[in-house]
Amino acid sequence: MSRSRRNTPISGITVCRSERQDKKMWHSRWRTTERMALRSASPEELSAHLPVLEREVSNVWAFGKDGHTYRPFARQEKAAEHIANRIGCNPQERASLKKRLLKKWMGK
Repeated sequence: MSRSRRNTPISGITVCRSERQDKKMWHSRWRTTERMALRSASPEELSAHLPVLEREVSNVWAFGKDGHTYRPFARQEKAAEHIANRIGCNPQERASLKKRLLKKWMGK
């Protein structure tokens, strides 16, 4: 997968890399509430049982990422150039930094 690249430049808004822990906590809470509802239901009520909704258990706005945004390549290139100019000491280092940032952002 070293050569795979993002076809659509859509990424998370915040600096959080993953929502894995948030999703694990949500799913655990969801399973627990679902299990409790099924245990307390009588056999007649089981046929009419509706599963617990995601919003009843958690708030997606409290997760690590606040959604996704579209970042066209021109905007990414401009941001990479700005960061490289701020950090790099010489032209060769700036070009290397810019290339590395673009590769990082476009990777999966």
